[in-house]
Amino acid sequence: MSFKILGTGHCVPSRVVTNDEMSTIVETSDEWIAPRVGVRERRVCTTETASDLAFEAAQQALAMSGTKPEELDMILCATLSADEASPSMACMMQNRLGASCPALDVNAACSGFIYALDTAAGFFARKKVKKMLVIGGERLSRLIDWTDRNTCVIFADGAGAVVLGEGDDYLSSKLYAKGCETIVIPQYAGDSPFNQLEARKPFIRMNGQETFKFAVNAMAGDIIDVINAAGLKQSDIAWVVPHQANARIIDAASRKLDIPADRFGKNIEKYGNTSAASVPILLDELNRAGKFKKGDYLALASFGGGLTSAACIIRWGI
Repeated sequence: MSFKILGTGHCVPSRVVTNDEMSTIVETSDEWIAPRVGVRERRVCTTETASDLAFEAAQQALAMSGTKPEELDMILCATLSADEASPSMACMMQNRLGASCPALDVNAACSGFIYALDTAAGFFARKKVKKMLVIGGERLSRLIDWTDRNTCVIFADGAGAVVLGEGDDYLSSKLYAKGCETIVIPQYAGDSPFNQLEARKPFIRMNGQETFKFAVNAMAGDIIDVINAAGLKQSDIAWVVPHQANARIIDAASRKLDIPADRFGKNIEKYGNTSAASVPILLDELNRAGKFKKGDYLALASFGGGLTSAACIIRWGI
């Protein structure tokens, strides 16, 4: 017993920031950003919070699945940018939705959503739940150094969600972690009068070159491993739903696989890198566009700070 996906949803802020507008904030241009990253515009919160985005995405997924909040047995939220250290985003969702179930956050950076799916699979396997809500929600705009053109042009805000029910459509998975500081977001230093450590600004810092090399190899290798673990061939995969960090990473990973490039979903040009939200946002967009057929095999893959990576195979059941 694993699970099946019953419904999907996503939400992004209304404020669109184009590459041309970014060039008025930091020294950059569309000609510099688009070829290197693949982003042409992104969504950035103005009055919205991360929880606002997650709440709307959750409502959409619940509506599609025909599930009432009181039917949920657990809520998991994948995030590294929750509005509060406590209560968790998952607890805030439980309250706003009117659910009465356990709720917790998962932080594996951009790999968080697939980590959360794998966590959910364990609860289904132990028959502890019948329906779960899993959300990836981020407001990375508050963690960006808006003077650093190497990162501020990449990251953005958004949320995606799925409702899971009992089933056997989660066929295989792989989680990986390698503790290092290739991507770092320092915590707020606090104001302890006893602290003697250097205070670092709580903004994203990334070694782009090292991240690129890790990401390409991790994505391609993880997809191969989960396909083999599911007893499938690469030709069986109808769609790859990859983390949207960099279009060149997705293209490079696809060249290492025997899966046609047009089976790799992309929306990075519209949304940028929304961390744990990117995979469920893309999943919902492809679902609502009618790209998936019942019985299709999907490969989800992600990588991120930690360093972490994750992949899984899902048989589509909607």
